[in-house]
Amino acid sequence: MRSPKTGIAAAGLIIIGGLSLSGCATEDYVNKQVAVVSQRVDALEARVGQVDQTAQAANQAAQAAGAAAQQANQRIDQLSARVDGIEQRLASKRPRN
Repeated sequence: MRSPKTGIAAAGLIIIGGLSLSGCATEDYVNKQVAVVSQRVDALEARVGQVDQTAQAANQAAQAAGAAAQQANQRIDQLSARVDGIEQRLASKRPRN
C-alpha cells in the first residue's frame, strides 16, 4: 500500500514538470519578440540621429549669432567713443550769437 504522501509528491512532480515544459518559449516566439524590439531600437536610433543633427545645427547657428553679437558690440564701443569725442568738442565751443 502506497502512502498518501507518495501520491501527492508524484502529482506535484507531474504538475511542476508540465508547467516547466509549457513555460519554455519556442525559438520562433523568441525570434518574433526580438524582431519587434529590434525594430523599435532601430527606429529610436534613427530618431536620435535626427535630433542630434538638429541640435548640432542649432549649436552652429547659436555660435554664429554669438560671434555676430560680439562684432556688433565692438562696433558700438568704437562708435560710442567717437560720439563722446564729438560731444566734448561741441560742448567746448562757444555758441554763435
